[in-house]
Amino acid sequence: MKKSEVRIIKRLSKELRSELLSNIIPYWLTYGVDHENGGFFGQIDFNNEIIKDADKGSVLMSRILWTFSACQNEFGNDDFKDAANHAYDFVSNHCWDSQHGGVYWMVQSDGAVRDQRKLAYAQAFAIYSLSEYFGASKNQEALNLAIALFEIMEEKCADKKNGGYHEVFDSSWNKLDDPRLSDQDQNSARSTNTHLHILEAYTNLYKYWNSQELRQSLRRMVELFVNRIINHDQTSAIPFFDEKWVPETSDISYGHDIETSWLLHEAAKLLNDPDLLDTVETISINIATYVKNNGVDNDGGIFNKGNSNGVTDHRKDWWPQAEGIVGFLNAYQISGNRDFLDTAEHVWDFTNEFIIDKTKGEWHEKVNRGGEPYKLDKVRSWKCPYHNGRAALEVLQRSEALLETSAYA
Repeated sequence: MKKSEVRIIKRLSKELRSELLSNIIPYWLTYGVDHENGGFFGQIDFNNEIIKDADKGSVLMSRILWTFSACQNEFGNDDFKDAANHAYDFVSNHCWDSQHGGVYWMVQSDGAVRDQRKLAYAQAFAIYSLSEYFGASKNQEALNLAIALFEIMEEKCADKKNGGYHEVFDSSWNKLDDPRLSDQDQNSARSTNTHLHILEAYTNLYKYWNSQELRQSLRRMVELFVNRIINHDQTSAIPFFDEKWVPETSDISYGHDIETSWLLHEAAKLLNDPDLLDTVETISINIATYVKNNGVDNDGGIFNKGNSNGVTDHRKDWWPQAEGIVGFLNAYQISGNRDFLDTAEHVWDFTNEFIIDKTKGEWHEKVNRGGEPYKLDKVRSWKCPYHNGRAALEVLQRSEALLETSAYA
């Protein structure tokens, strides 16, 4: 590792740490905590006006629970501990279905059920956050809930015939049609997005629960990505499929791809199978290379979407930038290729200049190609501290590991 590379790594670590502890986390502690009804507010607008009666999505609550639990794991701060406890109380008492198990899709501001559907996507984030909360708190009840969710997923959601998971159910776990997470999604039976976060959830749970059944399920998920979800060129994850895993789109989501490149690698490392890891590392590098060459603008911003002919959506959302910083840093760790480190820094430079709201706090949800922000909510069901908070934590941990091996650190 050259001195110039060490400088970049130290810079990323210093600046992402500052961003996390001076902007992201203070914003959520200042504006996000609902002291009256519990949990966190479900909507805060562009000007930080709190919509107190907004519904609260279980995904939003789970992602917040994960963020503060992960921060508690990293820093051991009492404020983070209190916020994680506050989020956990809401998830376990209001989002959880005590009769049938699993988490509801949406509850009202006071915790009453709004939408009883059970989406595999939401169950995945509950597993992800409950397992991380257990790591921070050693609360056995939280781990028990995460394990119970895993068992429900395997019993009710797993597609034993075609592989993968069915994605939407009613409150009693009867399978439903139309698994779309939002109006922007395609109405397909299988989505990479849902399966990516099941992979992510199982990876995190396996860190805290060394179950052979979980290990087998995690391995099946990694193999599903390798054999079905990643395209034949090993450059992109196909976003949507029918129930038999026949592709139903040729679109490319650059953010999901670069996120896949490092989450898939994390899962394969945990399984500790050298042959599988070698296969996944090749895929991770191929995907990172494709996104670097096709999905990153000259200013360092990652575009939203494209296809084989080029970019189709030149706007730039906050979360692909966060995932890009991690994904390119991960590719650098695997390969030692300086280009990936430079790209991670370039994406951070764009993020720092255009995505971070240095006036009102947190990050803008979306900017146009010129970097002008859209006046969208700072907090809603999909806008949370999970992507950007996690990016900062990943950079801190990865930087420390890289610098330990450097003679110039």
